[in-house]
Amino acid sequence: MIYQGSCHCGAITFEVQAPATIEADYCNCSICAKSGYLHLIVPLARFTLLTGKGSLSTYTFGSGIAKHTFCKCCGIKPFYTPRSNPDGIDVNVHCLDTKADNIHISDFDGQNWEKNAHTLAHKSKDDLKRIG
Repeated sequence: MIYQGSCHCGAITFEVQAPATIEADYCNCSICAKSGYLHLIVPLARFTLLTGKGSLSTYTFGSGIAKHTFCKCCGIKPFYTPRSNPDGIDVNVHCLDTKADNIHISDFDGQNWEKNAHTLAHKSKDDLKRIG
């Protein structure tokens, strides 16, 4: 299924291909908890930035591997390059304008990231069975 998404002001728009039932992760790390991010990690090939490249800004911290992108105009973080899957993209389910039929949410213990990150590594692999 193709989902349309955007930031709050609409400067950034994108499409992402994902299953009709989305498997999302809620992370309790400081940046995710403070921003209210709900994670949908997919292979980069399943994501298309439609508009707003010039409206994106990037924030990094710690290892600098994660590239937290957000809209310069409204401050919303609709997607980013995650440290756990630098070959993929992590879309904020809350920024999808096309609503999923179902969303299954799993908890991810990001406060203990180093111990748990390996459980996310498969999410950016191109597995057609996951798309449905």
